[in-house]
Amino acid sequence: MYKIEEPIYFTFFTVIPIIIVVYLLVFWWKKRTQKKFASPELLAKLAPNTSTFKSVLKLVFFLLGLSFLILSLVNPKMGTKLKTVKREGVDIVFALDVSRSMLAEDIAPNRLEKSKQIISKIIDKLGSDRVGIIIYAGNAYPLLPITTDHAAGNMFLQNANPDMVSSQGTAINEALNLARTYYNNDEQTNRFLVIISDGEDHQEDTKQIAQNIANEGVKVYTIGVGTEKGGPIPIKLNGSLIGYKKDRNGETVITQRKTSILQDIAEIGNGIYIDGNKTEVPVEAIAKIIGNAQKSEFETKQFSDYQDQFQWPLAIGLLFLVLDIFLFDRKTKWLKKIDLFNEEANN
Repeated sequence: MYKIEEPIYFTFFTVIPIIIVVYLLVFWWKKRTQKKFASPELLAKLAPNTSTFKSVLKLVFFLLGLSFLILSLVNPKMGTKLKTVKREGVDIVFALDVSRSMLAEDIAPNRLEKSKQIISKIIDKLGSDRVGIIIYAGNAYPLLPITTDHAAGNMFLQNANPDMVSSQGTAINEALNLARTYYNNDEQTNRFLVIISDGEDHQEDTKQIAQNIANEGVKVYTIGVGTEKGGPIPIKLNGSLIGYKKDRNGETVITQRKTSILQDIAEIGNGIYIDGNKTEVPVEAIAKIIGNAQKSEFETKQFSDYQDQFQWPLAIGLLFLVLDIFLFDRKTKWLKKIDLFNEEANN
């Protein structure tokens, strides 16, 4: 397991493209200046040992050396031991609706991105609580198993999109059933499920399944995103809008938030419904609920005894810089003697 001690030094990598641009400009200026004094044929006779390849190779070695020196400044560290630690917290699973209707832009930037912002900000406010993420549309899939690694939660969350689910629709039932398998600690007394959706296309037996999960001690909270007025579902290609989803009659589909079903699920699940159109409202509400909940002790494994690894990129970086110093931008004599293409005979 690796971690970065000084990530601020990654900004030094911005120097590399600047060096490349400067090198290309100087190379262009030299070629242009040389053409003013002599033809390419005459220059080849006056400076027969000049090698453009060696010049480029020197630049590559220099940039590689510089890159590894920057990595040494960042100082990656590696965990050498895996130890078991005890923590106190609750288990909270997020079920994120990634159906096509969540792409509607009746709230900015769209329903899905708003939902991801809400989940990310809630995770940032958690302590040692364990989190898990489920995505669902026509089917439900585990995006992140329940874990204490909040950074991983935020990372996986950013990649959530409708293309990750093979069939479309809004299978809240499958999300509820999948969530039941996430709570793997029988001693955990506080279990929370947070469903974020626009509430469209629910199924008939949703209430019964919500009742079943509530009977197992899971408190179900729902967050609704979107407006009752609704909006069209954009169709984009490479980020550009090419149209809107239409029904069989050729009419533009207008997707609306269905608040009532989300309210019913929350009521049956011993939780509450929260309007998610203003990010800070559900974030503060859920954070307060989790903060006031009784914490249970659980065991988790984590890496310890992190050791510095800066010496390896430092050594590689110095090696490339030494190679750059001793590599001359002239053609190698023994390579010149090898007439691979029989050029001398042709002449």
